[in-house]
Amino acid sequence: MSRAIQASPGISPTDLLQAPQRLTDQLAAWLMQRIESGELAPDQRLPTEQQLAEQFGVSRTVVREAVSRLKSIGMLTSRQGAGVFVAPRHQARALAFDPSVLTSMESVLQVVEVRRGLEADVAALAAQRITPDKAHAIRAALAHLESCQPNGPEGVEADLQFHRCIARATDNPHYERLLGFLEQYQRDAMRITRTNEALDSAYLAQVRREHHAIAEAVIRGDTLQARETAMRHMVNAADRLEHASPPIRRALDALLRAPSSATT
Repeated sequence: MSRAIQASPGISPTDLLQAPQRLTDQLAAWLMQRIESGELAPDQRLPTEQQLAEQFGVSRTVVREAVSRLKSIGMLTSRQGAGVFVAPRHQARALAFDPSVLTSMESVLQVVEVRRGLEADVAALAAQRITPDKAHAIRAALAHLESCQPNGPEGVEADLQFHRCIARATDNPHYERLLGFLEQYQRDAMRITRTNEALDSAYLAQVRREHHAIAEAVIRGDTLQARETAMRHMVNAADRLEHASPPIRRALDALLRAPSSATT
């Protein structure tokens, strides 16, 4: 019979959420550690989203993101009408990068390099398999991205959602899952760059042009142009990181030095 998790004796969940890192990272790491140690057994049911939020003193959004992250790497699984469970041990685990190795700008750029080839393939395949419904979804995602404040958290999520929408257009769920996995290593860095460069109209205009170029190439079914524009976007993203202004470099360095940082 399924068992809901309980806090470890003598350990307050809120005590585990005090390190200088994102709450989502901390909660995901706490759950992951207990799954790997066996404290959370295979097929064991997690408390509800609301119960976890109250137990750890965080918002339901934080819980949702942490659980989603562990689902994406195969450690948790949902069962319709029953809840979220620890995945069976025989279930294959997805690739995971050790966050502790992401301690320098070079390591961050290496992750961007991985995404560069992936985004190019995704855009080309999406263009090859474009349909009117998919084109409508991509336009809607782009419009939502442009409606968001560039330096706000919603802008980061809208940016990631735009790229996920294109991945969804490939009809290959593994592309979307892989991009979702990589998001955890770039979300905070995107937030930092957006916050510090939000007043730079040239920077914002360039990123906007790149997003439009990708969307337009995919929607018109131009596979070669879709691949090229997506590749160029990621090359430019790496260049923007390499040549970031001093405030951004300092913020990124602090982020990379933070304990258990898992961002790029």
